[in-house]
Amino acid sequence: MEYVIIVIKIFIFVSIINVWFVRFNKSTSWRGGEALSMKEEFKNYGLSETMMYLVGALKVLSALALLLSIWVPVLTLPAATLMAVLMAGAISMHIKINDPLRSSFPAFSFLVLSLVLLAFDQGWF
Repeated sequence: MEYVIIVIKIFIFVSIINVWFVRFNKSTSWRGGEALSMKEEFKNYGLSETMMYLVGALKVLSALALLLSIWVPVLTLPAATLMAVLMAGAISMHIKINDPLRSSFPAFSFLVLSLVLLAFDQGWF
């Protein structure tokens, strides 16, 4: 099971880096509203550009901490907790602007994966 946890951590890291660095200014089918970029998406949510950069920094920091937690396990709890909170917030933003449920799928998936990491970290499995 340890390898599954490692794969989850790497998957979250790569995915977050992809969203915030590679696809930042690109259209995706997961963007909120009709947004064509991250800036437009946050504008659709009624959030400022400052908030966008803050959320992005927290997501990248959390993803990096999850990656590092492969070697420094004590980082799992704070990193997975932060990621779960951020993903719950992302889901709430999609709901706020009446996006179709499928738009929340990536955030929901990362929320579930973060909760799995927390459960294993706390010995619930």
